[in-house]
Amino acid sequence: MFEDRNEAGRKLAKAVAETVDAPNADAKVWVLALARGGVPVATHVAAQLHAPLDVTVARKLGVPGQPEWAFGAIAPGGVALLDDEVIGAAHVTKAQQQDVIEQETKEMNRRFEHYRDGRPEPDLEDAVVVLVDDGVATGSTMRAAVASVQQRHPAWLVVAVPAGPRDTIGRLRGEVDALVCLERPSPFYAVGQAYRSFPQVTDEEVQRTLASAWGVGG
Repeated sequence: MFEDRNEAGRKLAKAVAETVDAPNADAKVWVLALARGGVPVATHVAAQLHAPLDVTVARKLGVPGQPEWAFGAIAPGGVALLDDEVIGAAHVTKAQQQDVIEQETKEMNRRFEHYRDGRPEPDLEDAVVVLVDDGVATGSTMRAAVASVQQRHPAWLVVAVPAGPRDTIGRLRGEVDALVCLERPSPFYAVGQAYRSFPQVTDEEVQRTLASAWGVGG
């Protein structure tokens, strides 16, 4: 169990450094945090790798009336991954799907623009990209983020998380070039079970962290 996201980030950073350094010594490295919870974790990974920190956003698509039950996820670049099994089990209609996608796209775009504040997105083509979150559960939002990053043609894509269930980690491992996960609790209930302190990360914390990383406003 990690004390908080900062401790998890420090431990994850060391493991990621062992994965990233050797086979890709000459490539440009970017650390991309999945906002919001991935930002404080990714800060330590970026520092360990001496790499620039940037941010992306993915949103879970929640079943109407049961928002924690995801029927898919979206990410920048028009990525929308839908889970037909959940859609069928929860009887989510086409109209409901579209309504949730529109709502979550609006929130995703708001956050993305809010965090970036006009700053251009990094060029990830032929780069090593380390995509970081504070953990995964079903993996739906991470899978959407992976698909979004892959559209930008990185040379090598690494997913790095402090914790996640074994089945999710196994599926994700097949979709990227490398995956680093420190803990796989069993049974797995939620990402928060891997942390003693797991408060929600606010928009303001994300902005402050990115402003510091980007040398803005100091």
